[in-house]
Amino acid sequence: MIEMYGPYPLSFTAEDGDIVVRSRDFPELLTAGGTEAEALELAEDALVVVVLGRRGDGSPLPKPSRPEAGEQLVYLPAAVAAKLAVLDAFEAAGISKAELGRRLGVAVNEVQRILDVDHKTKLNRLEAAARALGVRLIVSAEAA
Repeated sequence: MIEMYGPYPLSFTAEDGDIVVRSRDFPELLTAGGTEAEALELAEDALVVVVLGRRGDGSPLPKPSRPEAGEQLVYLPAAVAAKLAVLDAFEAAGISKAELGRRLGVAVNEVQRILDVDHKTKLNRLEAAARALGVRLIVSAEAA
């Protein structure tokens, strides 16, 4: 099973009339909102930007820290988690983009889009890529 990333604990602190969000796992993550709901929405967006930025740079992603008092767990969107899982499976497979393209029956430029962290890829395409890499994506739901 390929490691899934998240949820990550983020701190939400009232400062100067805003709710400021920080992360111990991603020191570069910093955002704020006027309300807790807005701060949470912005925190989710900031987490995606930081995770995909690190992944795009080839930097490793940390395993989530254990939450501390006052922190909230923030999840990556399912589409982002699926993209990361496919990227991990591709790297673990040790094959070329051309080989993945052959397995999928698509051109290399389509494979490059699938593996590009900045390119949104439909879930059915990510599922096909995962199958071609010998893994399957699993989606679950839980109460929010």
